[in-house]
Amino acid sequence: MFKKSRRKIVATIMSILVCLFIGTLAVIYASSYYEVANTNFDMLERYAQTYVLADHIQYDHMDNLPPGWMEPLQGKDRRGKPFNTPAFQLSTFYSVAVADNGQILATDIGDREVYNGATLEEYAADILKNGKVKGTKGSLVYLVEPKNGYTLVAFMDNTVTQESMTTLFRYTLVFGSIALVVMFLLSRYLAKRIVDPLERSYLKQKQFVSDAGHELKTPVSVVNTNAEILQREIGENRWLANIQYENERMGKLVTQLLELARTEDVKPQMEHLDFSRLVAGGVLPFESVAFENGLMINTQIADGVSVMGNSTQLSQLVSILVDNAIRHGQGGKEILVSLTQNRSTAILSVINAGEAIPPEKTEQLFERFYRTDEARTEKDNHYGLGLAITKAIVEAHKGKIEVHCHNGLVEFRATVSKS
Repeated sequence: MFKKSRRKIVATIMSILVCLFIGTLAVIYASSYYEVANTNFDMLERYAQTYVLADHIQYDHMDNLPPGWMEPLQGKDRRGKPFNTPAFQLSTFYSVAVADNGQILATDIGDREVYNGATLEEYAADILKNGKVKGTKGSLVYLVEPKNGYTLVAFMDNTVTQESMTTLFRYTLVFGSIALVVMFLLSRYLAKRIVDPLERSYLKQKQFVSDAGHELKTPVSVVNTNAEILQREIGENRWLANIQYENERMGKLVTQLLELARTEDVKPQMEHLDFSRLVAGGVLPFESVAFENGLMINTQIADGVSVMGNSTQLSQLVSILVDNAIRHGQGGKEILVSLTQNRSTAILSVINAGEAIPPEKTEQLFERFYRTDEARTEKDNHYGLGLAITKAIVEAHKGKIEVHCHNGLVEFRATVSKS
């Protein structure tokens, strides 16, 4: 139980940290990429504005060019930023100037000649065909700028930026993963510190219950013996009868407390069992009890269901669930006991007709001394320990027990590991 609590605490902490890490990484990477992309397009726009066709012309026939096509822009770009910043001067630009009739007027492949003219012209044709004003193509960012009498497709090499963003992402991921590992170890330590006091308190409580049960056995036995002797001497007496009745109830409570303590504390001896035969044998003694209560028990027990378990505890599991169904079943109805299996577990189901249990009470049913108000009568000798015992038994057999209410039926379903 406490191991599960520690795991839940660690899982909760790590889930929050992973979400924060992923969110932070996404924000950092997205904002960095957005800032770098804007800076690149800013520089590309400056390049396009300062572009002068005469500096890049590769053709001798320029008679049809419109007047003013060689006029350069001066000083600053449209946003008032100077052209000759260090980043601008160190960047690599390429361009293709295309006349309105589709003629290539000039192609600038830069000083490093990473891309040849044919490749750039092919890129420019595709870009003009698609009609996009700016974007990326391969490792290049591009911008389409209408000029005086022609269209300029300007490119900027984005290789360094992409590698920088990849490096940023990689190192953020590496150091973030290391931080998550450290936080995982820290969360395990914190979870242990949080749960340990609760576990110690719970163990002390269990020890107290066990010790109290053992200590109470002797006085209960003494009171019972003395009451029997006194009855022989004085005969029937209403006060003595009350003493015997309450002493009997106390004895049953002590027995259940000791059974619960033994189930939770002692690891049961496991062996291969024919669970089908055990369930059939466990139901048989209750048929007459059910009949006296106006109920009928039907069974649907699959043959050959075997488990690795403790026969005493599993027999007790069947007895408690069937007894519970009889006590809370509605007269004239049937109780269905079924046993099925899948690949890894055996599934014991006990269904009776009864009032639906509110969802907020279903988990509390398996707590010690908890009973629904309808079950609290002075005539029965049940103290809300039976279902707590069943929970301890199925957990000792690597299973779980649940309660389901549907269509006027109440089902207790216990799964037991087959190995």
